Amino acid sequence: MRLAVLLSVLSLFGACKDETVTGYGGDAATWTLQSIDGRPFGARATLILPEEGQIAGQAPCNSYSGQQTAPYPWFAPTAIVATKRACGELDAETRFFRALADMTLVEVVGDILILSNDAGREMIFSAAR
Repeated sequence: MRLAVLLSVLSLFGACKDETVTGYGGDAATWTLQSIDGRPFGARATLILPEEGQIAGQAPCNSYSGQQTAPYPWFAPTAIVATKRACGELDAETRFFRALADMTLVEVVGDILILSNDAGREMIFSAAR
């Protein structure tokens, strides 16, 4: 009984809200990749957070989806699956997926989403609303 009351009170104060990036403003946009490691990304790639614990988007050639259940500000994409279309931008797509897999932190600042890691790598996305 006490546990039920405690959980009810905590939920009123937001203690049980979505603790992944979707709960911190990341789900409000389609995020378009601008750069990887300070270099402009010449192809188009997007990241969306369709619901709590999920990621999806369009890489330069293929659409993809996966899971991201780490609490904010951590980022841990897992179970990423992609379609298998070939195109002239497969090198860019490989760079995108390798960089995405290396990211461990996420930060949402207004219309900018930054993925980074302790090794100094980063991916900068801007919101396309």
